[in-house]
Amino acid sequence: MKKNYKAVVSYDGTRYFGWEHQPNTDMTIQGKLESVLQQLAEEERPGTQKITVIGAGRTDAGVHARAMTCNFLLDTDLDEEALLAHMNRYLPEDISVNDLRICADRFHSRFKAMGKTYRYTCWYGETKPVFDRKYVYVLDRRPDPERMRRAAEYMTGLLDFRSFCGNPHMKKSTVRAVDSIRIEESGSYLRLYIHGSGFLQNMVRIMTGTLLEVGYGDREPEEIPGILEARDRAAAGFTAPARGLCLMKVDY
Repeated sequence: MKKNYKAVVSYDGTRYFGWEHQPNTDMTIQGKLESVLQQLAEEERPGTQKITVIGAGRTDAGVHARAMTCNFLLDTDLDEEALLAHMNRYLPEDISVNDLRICADRFHSRFKAMGKTYRYTCWYGETKPVFDRKYVYVLDRRPDPERMRRAAEYMTGLLDFRSFCGNPHMKKSTVRAVDSIRIEESGSYLRLYIHGSGFLQNMVRIMTGTLLEVGYGDREPEEIPGILEARDRAAAGFTAPARGLCLMKVDY
């Protein structure tokens, strides 16, 4: 009998083409998870199951996750502990299932999600972040965090973020609720924590790029309302590189 499993997964997105299936490549997080589960299903119940892993979101190519929640239906003889061990044994070293348990049949990792927290990490030191180089955006100078915080205030609330959407063909609503943007400095690290109910394609990275431009003095914090009102991607700043972005948590 099939059961609905909820899993919390961490991954280093450096060598992957994002979470979601992509044509002509098996290098996606969803694809790797499904491959391991499909092999198990074929060993136990040949030809009876087609495994689909549903993620709470669709991280882009190169984006990382500390705690991506997903769910899948599976009929297996393994208990939860053994299934978790099996997945981690056969998944690549840059993907880890940190928690796995049977959940309610109606649980859906994407539709039931109430919010997500993303972290974007920058580095502006005089040396090189050798061991963090895959996970930070190296800046050529220090931006002004206080200017960035003032600009971020204009980005919080229930707003139309079309100017911060990387998909020019977006047909659905681009209104999203951003609850908080927290900007913290620690040594040479500058970290942005953004929490919201949901995010558009490249939205956090475009927000980050725009805030950095404010931090450099290339824009004024008071320009943000006009950028939002323009509903035009060209009005906002650059798209910060994927490597600095990490999905930290999904709320239910």
